[in-house]
Amino acid sequence: MTVPEKSPVAILLAAGAGSRFGGAKLLHPLEDGVAIAAHAARSLIAAGLNVTAVVRSGDFPVAELLEQEGCAVTVCADAALGMGVSLAHGVSVTRDAGGWIVALADMPRIRPDTIRRVVEALVAGAAIVAPAYQGDRGHPVAFAERFLQELQVLGGDSGARAVVQRNQALVRVIEVDDPGVLLDIDRRGDLLRCA
Repeated sequence: MTVPEKSPVAILLAAGAGSRFGGAKLLHPLEDGVAIAAHAARSLIAAGLNVTAVVRSGDFPVAELLEQEGCAVTVCADAALGMGVSLAHGVSVTRDAGGWIVALADMPRIRPDTIRRVVEALVAGAAIVAPAYQGDRGHPVAFAERFLQELQVLGGDSGARAVVQRNQALVRVIEVDDPGVLLDIDRRGDLLRCA
């Protein structure tokens, strides 16, 4: 009997304060009444992934919402230090995974099929995978197991950008017909682009 290979997991970064939005961004409903973060989680789950959501201390409403959506939730006590710290935390608590699909909770319009294509490329042996829409690279970004150490020591607010830049030659970009890979919600005005 062969032992199945480890599966990649999704890390859903949901620990930001949403200050540019005016607070409570991830709980804000889109036109269908479903919260921004719930949309992001549903797309990852629909793509067949187990999702670990990283939230900041005391953000019980977001933690509860994402648990209800089927995510495992982990609290990053130092989330205020930046996205890199939150990502390092998420990777550390899932260190036995077969790679990581790093997604942002304020990107509610990425299609499950796009996520599946990213996962398939990772499982097929790509080191780093990112989707692109009309030539612009977007999210989610996938990392193979070999990046465990680099991801676990991230800090600051640039997330895994430095890891991608250091390993540019290893990045597999998949062109997709999905504008959602570029669409993040930072300010209330961005909601208009999600309608």
